Amino acid sequence: MQIAYQSSTGKVRDKNEDAVGKFENQSGMIMGLISDGIGGNNAGEVASQMVVTHIGSSFEKTTITELDDFQQWFTDKLAQENTAIIDQSNSDLRLKDMGTTMVAAIIDGNDSLIANIGDSRGYVFSDGKLTQITEDHSYVNELVKHGDITPDQAKNNPYKNIITKSLGINDDSTADFKAYAIKPNDQILLCTDGLTNMVDDHDIETILQQDDGIQSKCNQLVALANQNGGLDNITVLIAYADSEVMPDE
Repeated sequence: MQIAYQSSTGKVRDKNEDAVGKFENQSGMIMGLISDGIGGNNAGEVASQMVVTHIGSSFEKTTITELDDFQQWFTDKLAQENTAIIDQSNSDLRLKDMGTTMVAAIIDGNDSLIANIGDSRGYVFSDGKLTQITEDHSYVNELVKHGDITPDQAKNNPYKNIITKSLGINDDSTADFKAYAIKPNDQILLCTDGLTNMVDDHDIETILQQDDGIQSKCNQLVALANQNGGLDNITVLIAYADSEVMPDE
């Protein structure tokens, strides 16, 4: 399994409040993790870095071998980190109301779990087709689900950046988990909304189907988001299931 990532401040923001990392535990399980901080001043940056740094370093020390066990471990860690963000926010006025989204992919051979809180997304590119695996926790997505607006109308809705769940805002730190069976040559894409608000799915798909390496693809996705306006921080991570290293069935 190969993993690459890239992050950019974008063309409008003063600083990058996204955080990203790749981690491997003692049993060889791999985790890619992205957080997109929210809050004024440097608060969002603090929250997102807390999640990636703390959860990533804890994961590296585990000997977990089963995805079912990992899901419970990750749920517990998210709850702990949620409490830590809230406590730090309450103890420092400069960090008041900080929070962060989160999307992660946990990979164990041919099996994976994709988890998310907020509107950072997880996709799978398989057999030439891009599919969104996660569901946005956002006000606009709720409107789509209830049939009040169409997916096309959601793309330009003025309230599309209002999220309904994040870490650090209240006691609800539960993530959605989606299992995915990886096939050789599949690509898992994790990204913040700085990519998906600037680059449509068709253009993402076009880049992922190229023969370039995954670091080049990460760079191209970020560059295209900046080319299209770069209105937010942009972070992408690609995990590639190299057919040469995938075990035979």
